[in-house]
Amino acid sequence: MITVMVVNWLLAHWWLLLIAAVLAVLGGTWWWHQGTQHAEQERARAQALRYQLAQLDALSHRQFEHAIRDLMYRDGCSDAIQVGGRGDLGADVKATDPLGRRWVIQCKHRRNGLQGAPVGTPELQVLNGTGRPVHKGDVVVMVTNGRITEPGRVFARQQRLHLVDRHVLASWAAGSRPLWELLPALPPPRTPSQIS
Repeated sequence: MITVMVVNWLLAHWWLLLIAAVLAVLGGTWWWHQGTQHAEQERARAQALRYQLAQLDALSHRQFEHAIRDLMYRDGCSDAIQVGGRGDLGADVKATDPLGRRWVIQCKHRRNGLQGAPVGTPELQVLNGTGRPVHKGDVVVMVTNGRITEPGRVFARQQRLHLVDRHVLASWAAGSRPLWELLPALPPPRTPSQIS
């Protein structure tokens, strides 16, 4: 009985259903447009992102990790995330580049830049022990706004770790070239490139 009454009421007031449907379509269209516009603005902001070394030096360690994440995002790693913190197992930022390679990045921020403690073999050993086996990284990177010891550089070459010291960081952060164009001997792409 109630169902029949509801159906009769709806048939008599069909125009209310039509108005509700039109409002729903208009609202959905507005919502979609706002989301698209916000995404375009975010992409434009990310592509324009630049840092000077003085800006990076002034950051806290956590802010430095977020800056590195944002630079990876700027370069086309849409899944770049900051994961550093207690228990991070040697990874502060993870990302997948447009060629499908998984990046695992350890960040070592030095408040005093070049005058701060250098990154040495012990920090690189931790990264080496977790970058590939735990985090499944294809490209395992140490990033610092400071310097890296010579024994650390030797160890990194032996273990296929990539180093971003103050000099490389300056070029990457202030420029428009992605990090993978600045580092030598990267593994091949996981996904076919547009050229092949």
